[in-house]
Amino acid sequence: MSDFNTFPPTPVVVQLASGALELTPVRLGQLPRLLAIVRPLADVLSAEPDWLALFGQHGDALLELLTLTTRRERAWINDLPLDDAVQLAAAVFEVNADFFVGRVVPGIQRSAEQLAPLIRSLGTAPSPD
Repeated sequence: MSDFNTFPPTPVVVQLASGALELTPVRLGQLPRLLAIVRPLADVLSAEPDWLALFGQHGDALLELLTLTTRRERAWINDLPLDDAVQLAAAVFEVNADFFVGRVVPGIQRSAEQLAPLIRSLGTAPSPD
């Protein structure tokens, strides 16, 4: 029950050029879409991600992630100045750190470990020609 020390969670306030924005952790109903967005990012997520590199490699996924986790329209996210977008992305990951680093990344790593023997066996199988 230690995951529920504060219920409801206290919002984290992020100061952006356009004003303050309150962030709260993801909600259950957001999980299916969130997992679909995060899956391609999972291998590059870390405790201190390179936000510019992430935006360069996975920009659309990050914009969708910000749209979902801030509960704002995509047009609002698209219009953010770059420094605000980076600050907001960092705050979203901070607010949801337990979810991203503690659950998503290990879960995907476990899946990869379980699939590794199958992938190795497929790579050593004789070709059908």
